Amino acid sequence: MKPIYKILFTLSGVLALVLGLIGIIVPGLPTTPFILLAAYCFAKGSQRLHQCLLNHPWCGALIRDWERHRSLPLRLKYLAIGLMLLMSGLSIWQLSSKPWAQVSILVVTLIGAITVIRIPIRNRGTERTKGL
Repeated sequence: MKPIYKILFTLSGVLALVLGLIGIIVPGLPTTPFILLAAYCFAKGSQRLHQCLLNHPWCGALIRDWERHRSLPLRLKYLAIGLMLLMSGLSIWQLSSKPWAQVSILVVTLIGAITVIRIPIRNRGTERTKGL
Protein backbone atom coordinates (compact mmCIF):
# COMPACT_ATOMS: atom_id res chain seq x y z
CA MET A 1 0.00 0.00 0.00
CA LYS A 2 1.22 3.48 -0.84
CA PRO A 3 2.45 5.58 2.10
CA ILE A 4 -0.19 8.27 1.50
CA TYR A 5 -2.96 5.67 1.96
CA LYS A 6 -1.40 4.47 5.19
CA ILE A 7 -1.32 8.05 6.45
CA LEU A 8 -4.95 8.61 5.43
CA PHE A 9 -6.06 5.38 7.12
CA THR A 10 -4.13 6.29 10.27
CA LEU A 11 -5.64 9.79 10.39
CA SER A 12 -9.10 8.34 9.79
CA GLY A 13 -8.48 5.88 12.63
CA VAL A 14 -7.48 8.69 14.97
CA LEU A 15 -10.61 10.65 14.03
CA ALA A 16 -12.83 7.59 14.57
CA LEU A 17 -11.17 6.90 17.93
CA VAL A 18 -11.70 10.51 19.04
CA LEU A 19 -15.38 10.32 18.00
CA GLY A 20 -15.70 7.05 19.90
CA LEU A 21 -14.21 8.62 23.01
CA ILE A 22 -16.53 11.60 22.66
CA GLY A 23 -19.38 9.08 22.36
CA ILE A 24 -18.66 7.95 25.93
CA ILE A 25 -19.66 11.40 27.14
CA VAL A 26 -22.13 12.71 24.54
CA PRO A 27 -25.57 11.13 24.81
CA GLY A 28 -26.76 9.34 21.71
CA LEU A 29 -23.38 9.22 19.97
CA PRO A 30 -22.43 5.54 19.68
CA THR A 31 -19.01 4.51 20.91
CA THR A 32 -18.75 0.92 19.65
CA PRO A 33 -19.02 1.54 15.89
CA PHE A 34 -16.40 4.31 16.04
CA ILE A 35 -13.98 2.13 18.02
CA LEU A 36 -14.46 -0.70 15.51
CA LEU A 37 -13.92 1.74 12.64
CA ALA A 38 -10.73 2.99 14.30
CA ALA A 39 -9.50 -0.60 14.60
CA TYR A 40 -10.20 -1.20 10.90
CA CYS A 41 -8.40 1.99 9.86
CA PHE A 42 -5.43 1.24 12.10
CA ALA A 43 -5.22 -2.32 10.69
CA LYS A 44 -4.79 -0.76 7.24
CA GLY A 45 -2.62 2.20 8.24
CA SER A 46 -0.66 1.46 11.40
CA GLN A 47 -0.07 -2.00 12.83
CA ARG A 48 1.38 -0.45 15.98
CA LEU A 49 -1.80 1.53 16.72
CA HIS A 50 -3.93 -1.49 15.81
CA GLN A 51 -2.00 -3.59 18.33
CA CYS A 52 -2.48 -0.88 20.96
CA LEU A 53 -6.24 -1.11 20.48
CA LEU A 54 -6.19 -4.92 20.50
CA ASN A 55 -4.22 -4.91 23.75
CA HIS A 56 -6.32 -2.22 25.43
CA PRO A 57 -8.01 -3.56 28.58
CA TRP A 58 -11.40 -1.92 27.89
CA CYS A 59 -11.92 -2.34 24.17
CA GLY A 60 -9.40 -5.02 23.14
CA ALA A 61 -11.75 -7.94 23.70
CA LEU A 62 -14.55 -6.22 21.78
CA ILE A 63 -12.27 -5.58 18.80
CA ARG A 64 -10.82 -9.10 18.79
CA ASP A 65 -14.35 -10.50 19.01
CA TRP A 66 -15.50 -8.26 16.15
CA GLU A 67 -12.55 -9.23 13.95
CA ARG A 68 -13.28 -12.90 14.59
CA HIS A 69 -17.08 -12.88 14.10
CA ARG A 70 -18.02 -9.54 12.41
CA SER A 71 -21.08 -9.32 14.67
CA LEU A 72 -22.15 -8.31 18.19
CA PRO A 73 -23.98 -10.32 20.82
CA LEU A 74 -27.65 -9.36 21.17
CA ARG A 75 -27.08 -8.47 24.84
CA LEU A 76 -24.42 -5.90 23.88
CA LYS A 77 -26.68 -4.37 21.23
CA TYR A 78 -29.53 -4.04 23.74
CA LEU A 79 -27.15 -2.55 26.29
CA ALA A 80 -25.74 -0.01 23.80
CA ILE A 81 -29.17 1.08 22.56
CA GLY A 82 -30.61 1.16 26.07
CA LEU A 83 -27.81 3.35 27.41
CA MET A 84 -28.09 5.66 24.39
CA LEU A 85 -31.83 6.05 24.98
CA LEU A 86 -31.42 6.55 28.72
CA MET A 87 -28.72 9.21 28.42
CA SER A 88 -30.47 10.92 25.52
CA GLY A 89 -33.76 10.95 27.41
CA LEU A 90 -32.10 12.49 30.45
CA SER A 91 -30.39 15.10 28.27
CA ILE A 92 -33.58 15.97 26.43
CA TRP A 93 -35.38 16.32 29.77
CA GLN A 94 -32.63 18.57 31.18
CA LEU A 95 -32.67 20.76 28.08
CA SER A 96 -36.43 21.32 28.08
CA SER A 97 -35.96 25.06 27.50
CA LYS A 98 -33.82 24.51 24.38
CA PRO A 99 -35.84 22.75 21.68
CA TRP A 100 -33.02 22.99 19.11
CA ALA A 101 -30.73 21.07 21.48
CA GLN A 102 -33.43 18.48 22.10
CA VAL A 103 -33.92 17.92 18.38
CA SER A 104 -30.15 17.68 17.85
CA ILE A 105 -29.82 15.05 20.56
CA LEU A 106 -32.76 13.13 19.15
CA VAL A 107 -31.29 13.12 15.63
CA VAL A 108 -27.86 11.95 16.85
CA THR A 109 -29.54 9.27 18.99
CA LEU A 110 -31.55 7.97 16.04
CA ILE A 111 -28.45 7.82 13.84
CA GLY A 112 -26.57 5.98 16.59
CA ALA A 113 -29.41 3.53 17.23
CA ILE A 114 -29.81 2.77 13.52
CA THR A 115 -26.07 2.19 13.23
CA VAL A 116 -26.07 -0.27 16.13
CA ILE A 117 -29.24 -2.01 14.90
CA ARG A 118 -27.67 -2.60 11.47
CA ILE A 119 -24.71 -4.50 12.95
CA PRO A 120 -25.32 -8.25 12.59
CA ILE A 121 -26.27 -10.20 15.72
CA ARG A 122 -24.15 -13.11 16.91
CA ASN A 123 -26.07 -15.83 18.66
CA ARG A 124 -24.48 -18.19 21.16
CA GLY A 125 -22.67 -19.97 18.32
CA THR A 126 -20.74 -18.12 15.66
CA GLU A 127 -23.64 -17.75 13.24
CA ARG A 128 -24.78 -14.27 12.27
CA THR A 129 -28.21 -12.79 11.70
CA LYS A 130 -29.16 -9.35 10.46
CA GLY A 131 -30.58 -6.47 12.51
CA LEU A 132 -32.37 -6.75 15.86
